[in-house]
Amino acid sequence: MPPEERSPGSVWTEAPWADTSWPEQRPGRAHHDLGGVSRFACQSVDPTPHAPSPFDRRVDALRQVLTNHGLLSVDELRRGIESLDPAIQDRSSYYERWLLSMVSILLEKGTISEAALRAELTE
Repeated sequence: MPPEERSPGSVWTEAPWADTSWPEQRPGRAHHDLGGVSRFACQSVDPTPHAPSPFDRRVDALRQVLTNHGLLSVDELRRGIESLDPAIQDRSSYYERWLLSMVSILLEKGTISEAALRAELTE
């Protein structure tokens, strides 16, 4: 529908995807929700294939093990990533966000304890 045919308050002007402002200025949209944000629409993406780092491979392997054993679902992983503090989201890499999410979900479910996690991290 052409813009001139859209009435004020119609689904076209009220739709969440119609707002292209920065996330902090969009009530109801989470920090990670950047779809349609014009600031990012014209940034080029490097399509060059690259090998994952050893850290990336270990995190992905951990996710596969947890998923295969029914300890974590992809939906939980996503929820954990999306619930990270915005400052942490901004400064963490893709796989760092995965790892933080997995740890958070496992702690939340009681699969691991904070004490056991701290003990492992100090070794």
